[in-house]
Amino acid sequence: MDNRHAPGNAGAMAVHRSPARALFRRLIAINGLVFAVGTLALAVSPATVSSPILLTEIPVLIIGLAVILTANGLLLRASLSPLDSLATLMERVDPLRRGDRLTVAGNGDLSELIASFNSMLDRLESERAAASAYALTAQEGERQRIARELHDEVGQSLTVALLTMKRAVDRSPPAARDDLRSAQETVRASLDEVRGIAQRLRPDVLDDLGLESALNALCSDFARASGVAVDRNIDPGLPRLGSDAELVCYRIAQEGLTNIARHADATTVGFSLSASQDRILLRIKDNGRGGADEEGAGIRGMRERALLVGGALRISSPPRAGTEIRLAIPAVTELK
Repeated sequence: MDNRHAPGNAGAMAVHRSPARALFRRLIAINGLVFAVGTLALAVSPATVSSPILLTEIPVLIIGLAVILTANGLLLRASLSPLDSLATLMERVDPLRRGDRLTVAGNGDLSELIASFNSMLDRLESERAAASAYALTAQEGERQRIARELHDEVGQSLTVALLTMKRAVDRSPPAARDDLRSAQETVRASLDEVRGIAQRLRPDVLDDLGLESALNALCSDFARASGVAVDRNIDPGLPRLGSDAELVCYRIAQEGLTNIARHADATTVGFSLSASQDRILLRIKDNGRGGADEEGAGIRGMRERALLVGGALRISSPPRAGTEIRLAIPAVTELK
């Protein structure tokens, strides 16, 4: 058996055991200090204990024991109190909400344990962000492929069918002309639907004309399809965004408007995109029923997209007061 790596393994095990050893030493030191002080106080005090113990000496012994236990408890509580904060953080930690960490300074011998836990959270968030970036990039690639196939293959086939039916209508006898025109309108509606699906899968206007035009088109399509009025305020002088940040902003706006159409029972929506220092702020506020306590797959997907470009997503939804979505992203960024 090769033992060349044994010292290294032993060193690693020692590192892993060091927080427990440090805490053990601290507990021994605290208890030793308390009992040493108690013994010293008993040695220099005029108090004595008879054998057998007199009734008048019992209160003195009880008071001394209470003082020792109280001092010991207070010192141990101060030493172990960071464990409560650590347990609370473990319960509320969410990789989709970054920055939730414990402060290492001032936590004594538990600082090494807290630093290790913070490092673990950093690794988990980085790994989740990398996995989400890969998944969302693959998803966008698949959407682009499907949109291209719908436009180039299905769309072209329907266009050819539409032209063929137009010639058939022109050459058909009057008795069959109405049926052919009805079929022609059905094909035309199918072609429009295919184009709409392709547009939603991969908005060409986002690549061709930029985020401002894409969001304006998105709001117009939403208002026309849902009947909900959109009060939009998109700043035309926005700083440049990276292509990935524009796509994230568009997808979050798309998901937010879709949720409003499905669940909010709203009559108006406020939609704004503005610049604040070095960040872009997207705000979507409806006057619907609110009360969206549980986060479904759509909202979690929005949070994942925001994290990919270093953004922060805030959603507030008080009952009967509508829902507000706020997205803040850096002015120039790419997928992490």
